[in-house]
Amino acid sequence: MLPYIGEFLGTMILILLGDGVVANVTLNKSGMKGAGSIQITIAWGLAVMLPAFIFGTASGASFNPALSIVLCLQGNEMYAGVKLIGMIVAEVAGAFLGACLVYVLFKGQFDATDDPGTKLGVFSTGASIPNMPLNLLSEAIGTFVLVFAILGMAQVPELDAGMGKLLVFGIIVSIGMSLGGLTGYAINPARDLGPRLAHAVLPIKGKGSSNFSYGLIVPIIGPIVGALIAYGVYIAIPW
Repeated sequence: MLPYIGEFLGTMILILLGDGVVANVTLNKSGMKGAGSIQITIAWGLAVMLPAFIFGTASGASFNPALSIVLCLQGNEMYAGVKLIGMIVAEVAGAFLGACLVYVLFKGQFDATDDPGTKLGVFSTGASIPNMPLNLLSEAIGTFVLVFAILGMAQVPELDAGMGKLLVFGIIVSIGMSLGGLTGYAINPARDLGPRLAHAVLPIKGKGSSNFSYGLIVPIIGPIVGALIAYGVYIAIPW
């Protein structure tokens, strides 16, 4: 039970902090409106790192179905077999709750913001230039870098768990600053799907479409494909 709780709470914190910074920076009447993409990318890295420190021992701190699938393929006991399904459900559910908490906290700011796209952007990702093949490629490549780098930590001599979490922060920030402008760098199906579902069901004033025609394809398929390719390349290298 503890691994499921860890994945649920860890992903909830991740989204609370990650979607929270987007709300802080983009919604009207927020005290940090206009702070910009640098604050967002650094805060997303911290949003991943902080729960990873807390729940790394309890659940392995995946918080990402694409990475969870790779951990299953590696033979990680917490993600083995049917347990993988439970972990993915916990991740999506945690992301959903985290997004709901962001709405509760920023309801006044959501009400003060007119643009539906800005409101959806707090919850989930989207392409700056809609082009499904390139958008999928962007998510796949971003996730490839994430998963390959995480796997590659095994090649760093005497790397302890704490330093590994700091490196994950650096990986997330690097991907965001380099590739984030293309699709919002979901690189994690739960990070997008859970909040997108929250956007769909919450009574957000003037919210517009949740854009599932994009959300059920690019931020789900792209990261899974990228993660699987990263795993295949990693095990093919004669380390």
